[in-house]
Amino acid sequence: MATGRGQFFRSLRRGVEQARNRAPAQNRAPAQRGGSAPSSAACAQAPTPPARSKSQSPAESKILSSKPKSSVAAACCRNPARSSKNHIESLPPEILLKILSYIDAASLLCIGCVNKWFHKMAKDNALWYKIYTTALGKRKWKPKVINETTAVLSAASIEEKPSGYWRRLYFSKILGNNENKLKHQLKNINPYTGLPSKTEQVLRNLQATWEITVLDKKGQEITFEQSHAYFSESSVTVCWTSTHWPFLNNLTLLKLHGVIRVALAESGTIEPVWRSLMAKHDMKSIWDQRKGIGADKLVTLFHIPPGLIVGIWRGQWSVAFFMASLHFHKLVERSALGSSICPYTVPAELPPFDDVDPEYGLHGYALHISLHNTIKDIMSAQFTQLFCKTDQIRNGFVMLKVIGRNDKTQHTPISGKIDTPWRTDALGGIVENCCLMSLTLLDETQNPFWCVSTPVAMQLSAKESTCFDYVGENYVIYYQDSEGKVQMNFVWLEERGQFFLINLVLFIATEKVNKHFGRQY
Repeated sequence: MATGRGQFFRSLRRGVEQARNRAPAQNRAPAQRGGSAPSSAACAQAPTPPARSKSQSPAESKILSSKPKSSVAAACCRNPARSSKNHIESLPPEILLKILSYIDAASLLCIGCVNKWFHKMAKDNALWYKIYTTALGKRKWKPKVINETTAVLSAASIEEKPSGYWRRLYFSKILGNNENKLKHQLKNINPYTGLPSKTEQVLRNLQATWEITVLDKKGQEITFEQSHAYFSESSVTVCWTSTHWPFLNNLTLLKLHGVIRVALAESGTIEPVWRSLMAKHDMKSIWDQRKGIGADKLVTLFHIPPGLIVGIWRGQWSVAFFMASLHFHKLVERSALGSSICPYTVPAELPPFDDVDPEYGLHGYALHISLHNTIKDIMSAQFTQLFCKTDQIRNGFVMLKVIGRNDKTQHTPISGKIDTPWRTDALGGIVENCCLMSLTLLDETQNPFWCVSTPVAMQLSAKESTCFDYVGENYVIYYQDSEGKVQMNFVWLEERGQFFLINLVLFIATEKVNKHFGRQY
C-alpha cells in the first residue's frame, strides 16, 4: 500500500514539473485572488495544460484537474476552434456566389434556411436568373452579350429587379406550366353543384394544405399548420388547433396561405413549398366588427368575414382554435397560383350582351345550397329555373324566391340537428344552432355567379309564422354581404325531432347584376 502511494505521488510530481518546465517563467499567469477569472492578458499568455499520459491513472488526472484553473482557462482562450471565425462567411461575396451557382434550386433553398446571411445570399437574382433560364428555357429573357459594355448593362438589368424576383418568377412559372394541366383536370363540371367535379381530387394530388400566420404587436410572426380538413360537396372546412396561440388582444394581422409542395425536376424532391396568399385580415378593425354566432360551456364562436371562425375560451379571451370554410370555386387556383404577398386574381367571365331579351339577367338561375359542419352534411338541395320580374326589384336587390311558404311540395326536411362540433388537442364540444352554409348560384350561362361559404347562426324568429301546415317553434337563418342576402326559415317539429325548411329567398345586389350582364336595372 505504501509503495503504491509513493509511486502515485512521484508520478504526480513529475507531471507538475513537466507542466512548469514547458512554459517560461515570464509567461506564467499570476495567481488570481478569490478565485476570480484570469485577465485577458493572462488568457493570451497562459500555457496549455499537459495531456494525460498513458502512465497517469484516473486519480492523478482528477487531482491535476483540481489545481487552480488559470491554466485551463488559458487553454480555452487559446483554443483556435472557439476563437476563429466562420471561414465560409469570411469569403468574399463574389466567391461565395460563384460556389452557390453550381448547386440546384432545391439545395439553394435549403442553404437559405441556415441563417439570415445565407438567406440573403440565396435570394440573389443572378443565381435564380441562371436557374430560371436553364430549367425553363426562356432564353428571350437573357440579353445578348455583344461586348463588355453590354455585358455590364445586362447584369445591371438583372440586379435591378427586387430581391428574390427571379426566385419568385421561377416558381410561378413552374406552377404556371401546370395551369393548363389543372384546367384540363378541372374541366368536368358536376351537374348537381355546378362546380368542377374533381376539385377535391386535384387538391389531394397537389398535397395542398393551408396555413395561418399571425402577427403580434411586437412584430413577431407565428405560423400554424392545419390540424385537419373536412371536404363537403362544394367546400372544405380547415381547422387549426394549438396550445401556443397568442392572446387575441395582441394580434394585429392574420394571413391565410395556401401551401403547395413543389416538385423540382432536377432533384425530384418535394421539400420546397409555394405559399399563395388567400386572405389578409387587420385584426384591430375586424375585431371591432366581430359577430358572435354561438357558444357552449367552454368556447364562444366569432365570425370574421368572409368564412373564418375563431373560438375563444370563455372567461379567458384567449384563442382556442381557428376554423375556415373555403368554397370550391377557383379554390385550386387561389391555393396554388398566387404569391406569398399577392393573392390570385380570378379572371372576370362576362356573358355576351343580349339586347333582345328585355329581362336578360333576371332568369335562368340555378342554385345549389348545403348546410354542413366539420363532420357531416346536414342538408343539400338544388334548385333550377329561378327568376325575378322587373317589378320585383326593390331596394337595390333582385329577389329570387327559391322555396315558398305556401308550397308544401317544396318544403325540405333537415337530417339531424343544426350544430357545429369542435375539438382541440385536449378538449372538445358542440355549439348548437350554428353551422356552415355553402351556396353556389349559377347564371343563365351556367357559370358561377355568386359563391359563398360562411358560418351562419340560427335564431328563434320574433315573427309569427304564416304557414299553418306546421305547429312548432319558428327559426330563421339570415346572412348578408356586399353582393347579396340569404333568408331561410325553419320550423321545429317536436314530435318528429326534426327541422323543416319552409322558406328560402335570395336577394342579389342589383349593382352586381348590372355589372355582370351589362344592364341598367
